[in-house]
Amino acid sequence: MAITAQMVKELRETTGAGMMDAKKALTECDGNMDAAIDWLRTKGLAKAAKKADRVAAEGLIGVAVTTGRGVAVEINSETDFVAKNTDFQALVRDVAKTALEIGESVEVVKAAALNGKTVDEVIGEAIARIGENMTFRRLHVLEGDTIVSYVHNAAAPEMGKIGVLVALKGDAAKAQEIGKQFAMHIAATAPMALNESSLDPAVLERELQVQTAKALEENATSAKPKPEQVIHNNIIPGRMKKFLEESTLVNQKFVMNPDITVAQAATEAGVEITGFARLVVGEGVEKKEEDFAAEVAKMVGA
Repeated sequence: MAITAQMVKELRETTGAGMMDAKKALTECDGNMDAAIDWLRTKGLAKAAKKADRVAAEGLIGVAVTTGRGVAVEINSETDFVAKNTDFQALVRDVAKTALEIGESVEVVKAAALNGKTVDEVIGEAIARIGENMTFRRLHVLEGDTIVSYVHNAAAPEMGKIGVLVALKGDAAKAQEIGKQFAMHIAATAPMALNESSLDPAVLERELQVQTAKALEENATSAKPKPEQVIHNNIIPGRMKKFLEESTLVNQKFVMNPDITVAQAATEAGVEITGFARLVVGEGVEKKEEDFAAEVAKMVGA
């Protein structure tokens, strides 16, 4: 497969690796981006990378909460300018409130009634009125005894670039107080899962493969190699433990007090975290690239 400059650029931006290292990784992996990331990590040339680092889209995340239930919706726009439009913000707020009442899926909410029309029709009218394409892309529903929401980079109340919902069990007043801190923590640290048991087994297996290859390669080139059983029984398990501490919410160091974990902070507050959701605008949307000449030609109508 031909390795293009754009592919090298994307891998460099994703991993922070040097240009030649990125090109070599793509060559070794026949252009497979995910495999190239793992190759660089095995060589110690990149940290773990998430696809969210490689995406671009505009719009807003809107959140809405009631007793025992919370929702987060994502509505995308073509430009960030529209995300600051009060008309667009009102649309996001209305869709979030509708989803809170009957939301099971994007399709169900699109068919729901809003101001005498369906939500889908209301979005269509907003597109015509504002003059920019919009997409109701995602919906996440979270249920629990107490639901707390938080929006980071808020453009208006209850909407912004990152929306977080946290479900907690325990005293409602304490859950509300500490829940806001947990939500802010989640916005900042982007945990992959609540705990080890809820982590995708494929993610665990991939990380194990990377850490195994990396540890064996480092040992093979070491001036004083350790016995292979030490690598398998001590080094690799230690690295996997660190991975779980960094990627699962309850095991992360609490940003408000790094001396304790999130789980310990919850226990001290007399509550238990039962679930969470974190939505980021554009997450999972691959960025469309155009070369500069084509972009200029498009602008002047050439």
